[in-house]
Formats: sequence, structure tokens, C-alpha cells
Amino acid sequence: MTTSSHQPPRPARSGRVRAAAAAATVALLAAVAGCSLLGGGDDDVTTPRVAAADERTDEPGGTLRALSLGPVLTWDPQRIAARDDAAFAGRTFLRTLTAYQPSTDTRNQSRLVGDLATDTGTPNEDLTAWSFTLREDIAWQDGSPVTCEDVKYGISRTFATDVISGGSTDALAVLAVEKLPDGRSLYRGPYAAVTAASAAAGVDSFDRAVSCRGTTITFTLASPVGDFNEMVTQPAFAPVKKSADKRGDGTFAVFSNGPYQLSAPWRPSTGGSWVRNPHWKSTSDEVRQGYPDRIEYVEGIETQTVAQQIMADGDNARAAVSLGSAPPAIQQHIVTVDSLSDRAVTAGTGLVDYLVPNVRSAVFASVEARQALAVATNRAAYVTALGGAGTGRPAPSLIPEVLPAHHDENPLASGDRGDPDAAKALLGKAGLTIPVPIRVAYRSSPVADKAMAALVAGWTDAGFAPTLSPLEDEYFSTIAQPAAATAYDVFWSNWAPAWASASTILPALFDSTVNLSGGGPGRDYGYFADPGVDTEIARIGTIADRGEREKAWAALDVRLQTLGAYVGLAERRSLYIAGSDVRNLSANEVIGGVVEFADIAVRR
Repeated sequence: MTTSSHQPPRPARSGRVRAAAAAATVALLAAVAGCSLLGGGDDDVTTPRVAAADERTDEPGGTLRALSLGPVLTWDPQRIAARDDAAFAGRTFLRTLTAYQPSTDTRNQSRLVGDLATDTGTPNEDLTAWSFTLREDIAWQDGSPVTCEDVKYGISRTFATDVISGGSTDALAVLAVEKLPDGRSLYRGPYAAVTAASAAAGVDSFDRAVSCRGTTITFTLASPVGDFNEMVTQPAFAPVKKSADKRGDGTFAVFSNGPYQLSAPWRPSTGGSWVRNPHWKSTSDEVRQGYPDRIEYVEGIETQTVAQQIMADGDNARAAVSLGSAPPAIQQHIVTVDSLSDRAVTAGTGLVDYLVPNVRSAVFASVEARQALAVATNRAAYVTALGGAGTGRPAPSLIPEVLPAHHDENPLASGDRGDPDAAKALLGKAGLTIPVPIRVAYRSSPVADKAMAALVAGWTDAGFAPTLSPLEDEYFSTIAQPAAATAYDVFWSNWAPAWASASTILPALFDSTVNLSGGGPGRDYGYFADPGVDTEIARIGTIADRGEREKAWAALDVRLQTLGAYVGLAERRSLYIAGSDVRNLSANEVIGGVVEFADIAVRR
């Protein structure tokens, strides 16, 4: 049960002239370095570790420069949608009831701990109510305490959909707040005038669903949610102090309860300076270390320029870290030069590219034909065309490696490079005559054009006759239209989890009860519908034990792959580099494969 949205990488803002100049610079850099450019896609390409090799420090102080292309669209908790912005906010100024504990070991990055709350919450027996008790000694930047009412008020803002938009709407979906016949919430948020009887009833309904008793907040849910305590790690569930709420004018307003606060108003497309919140106490925070005295966040710098400045390690770059992944063309240089690789890290982002066979297509109506597409798909070639091992890793599953539900089963046993002969045999079982024409829709970009073209050879060898259909504008809304079901046989898509559970992946994409309607396929672009799968999705959501629940999601994922519901392609990767004075550099895969600001430090 989730409202996660597609999380594609932010588009570069450069034009043809700038791109040409960048390419020339990269070529010159490679020539000087005497190394080959990344892009071979070999399985043994060296990539940096998730934590840098430079020595650690526990000494506070210094100024860290965070360099980014940007732009940050908002710092409002209930408006934040971008995963990298949510990760930065959640480690610097914005605390939630629970959080994922930082770790340099990816196996531990999905460990949930209490953040504002003393623990990870207590559900009732049927998982329809959750209670959290707030810690003591947590304060806003003005010294006032963070209260249960502040958490409740923050969540109430999500319901003000006429004022607050862009962020997660999971609160609207799961809280037991009455709805109108058209599906809208009876409660209209904290800004609506309570004049009519229906408006007052909406307030009463919200007050019953989210209630405070001293320092304990209790949520009553419309149906069981086994991982609600993970759902509340999202910024949309963060507290907001009512007296500091800027409402419609608060896009970049920050009122901190974390280790840092803005020293002056945020400057869009330029950035801002984060300084210590004097009222934050490390003793009440088991997530954040808050080592630097100051973080200078600078946006508006091209990603390649950022990487080159930090690689050069000049005076203004020794205490700097890149917030964008280094371009593929210079990644090989970074990972093969010891002095650079020692201060670089790489991480899976959780964003998985995949293909969706259209079951309403005459070609893919049978499971054997869908299996044939999966078996014929050369994921290794796709990753090579993306830019190589630093930009992605072959992924037969939609469940990223860092999630507890991840598994290594590949039920169709095709391997990363595909098996054309086995695919041909499956097409024969499907009763299809070779060559089998298929129309493949995908979101066009220079990199995507190359990556999709790299799949054609394997499909052709297997007996398909593919026609690629690049779409540029409004891609996802286009393929969600009913007309797309008769225009295309296969759709490219991507997806990232909203928190560390497959509950934010498989139900959102393959539960036909919430996706398929006369208006279109929702996120289930291939119109996959299986009553047994729908029943299992509902059952898994009621499993209380996290370990058992995620095992069940893993088993369901194997079932979906076997049925040919989707074909996994690659999990995207990011590579970050820091200056020689940056310490404790690591990347966190569970919150989006981003630089971990909870632990980063600067050598003084």
C-alpha cells in the first residue's frame, strides 16, 4: 500500500553546445590520464566500496561543502518528493518518528530505529492501530519542545491538497479518516475554514484517526498495515510547528529539529548555509552524529564540473563532496587511480529499470511468450550501454539488493546475458511463428536510446522482430492511457521503493484491484491481473513479523517473474567523490543510494 512515484534521475539542464564542450573535456581528461573510458560493461570492472578508504574521525568541527546540480524544489516536509532531497533533509534538519540507522555495511542499512520516537512503535493485534512515544529533550531551533501535537499537525497538512502538494499522500490512503463518495477525504486539512457541519465532521474524523495522549501519538488505520512504522520514515510524516508554518509561502522555509538549521533564507538555484541548531542534543539522537560545524550547500553546478573540481582537490574542493553521480565517462579514471578511489564511494540507488509485457497484446497473452521475452533479454548489454558497472548492475528482480526482501532466485534461469535458444523454444510452446513482431515503447533520451538498442540483438536472435518506439514528452501519462494497450506490446518503466520494504513495490505495480479500471492500467501498464496474486498481496500486508513478511514478498516476486509479469533490467548506481579532507564518507542504499550525511565529517 503505497503512493510511491517514479524516481528517474534529474535531467541535465545543458544544451547541445554545453554537451559538446563537456564531451571534449572528458576526452581530454581521458587522454591525459592514459586510461580507457568506462563503458565496457565487463563483469569485473572495479568500482569503489560503499564506504571510502580514508581514515575515520569522530572529531566535530569544520565546514563541509556539498556541491550539486540541483535544483532543490522544496524543503517543506509534506511537499518533498525527490529521494535525494528527502535523504539530505532527514539527516540534517528533519526528524521523523522512525528512521533507518546509518551503516557502512549495506546489510545493516535497513535496520529501523526510533528517531523522534523512543522505539519503532507498537501495533495492536490486527495491525490497524500503531502507537509511538516521543523522546524527551528534542527541541526546535527556537528551543521549544517537539510535541505530539507538532507531529499530528505536520501530518494534517498532507490533507490540505489545495495548498500542499508534491509529497507522499500515504497518510490519505491509510489513515481511518472518512471519505466522501468521490473518494476525497472528508477532512480538508488545517487551513480549511470549519464552518459547515461536514467540515467539522472531517476534523473530528482526523482527530479520531490521529490522537495524542501526553507524549504518545496513536494512529488508527483504515485497514491493517504491517510496516506502518516504516511508512512514517517519510518526510510527509514529520512534525511541523504550527506557529512556524508558512502555509503556501513555505516552499523553502526550514524550522529545524535536527542538528542543522539554515543561517539565512534558502536561495533557489544557488543554495544555502546550514549551521548548528544549538538546541539539538546528540544524546537524544541515535541516528545523526552532526560532525561538521557548517554545511555549505551549493547548487547550480554541472555534475561533471563538480567531479572534476573535486578530483583536482584544490583549496575549495578538499572539504567538498559531490551530491550527483560522476558522469560515466570519467568513472573509470576515478576507480582505477588509488588516490581518487580511496575517496570515492558507489551505491545502488534502488531505482530499477524493467520491462512490462502487455498481456492484452496478442503476442504476450500467453505466459510462455512473456517468459521468452525475459529469457531473451541481455541485461549485461543494457548495463554496458547505460555506461558500465558504475551506472548500474543487472537486476532480474524489482527488489533492490539492500532490501530485506531481496533474493537471488532467477526462476527462468536465463542469466544476465540471456539465452536465445531457450527463448526460441518458449516461443514455440506459445504457438507463435518466428519472427514475432513486437512494438516496444520507452522514454527517449540519448542514454536510453543506446540502452534499448542494446537489447535488440538478443531479442532478434531469440526470434522476435522488435520495433523500438521512443516517446519523449509525458511518457508515463502516455503509456497509462487505455489507447497504449493497442499500440504497444512492451513498455519500459522504472520504480524505486519508498521505504525498505517490497510492500512499496509489488502491490503498487501488480495489484489489479487498485490499478486496473476503465480509465486505464494505473501503474500496471501491462494490464497484468491474477486473482491469486491479488489475494497474496492482501495476505502479506497483514503479516506482523517483518522477517516473515519480507520473505513472503520475496516468494511473491519469484512467482511474478515466473508468470512473466515483468522483466527486470538494471538497478541504477551512483558514484560520489569527495575531497581529501572529507572523512567518514559513505553512501546509503536504503534511502536512495545517496551520500550519508548522518556520519560525514571534515578533517580540521
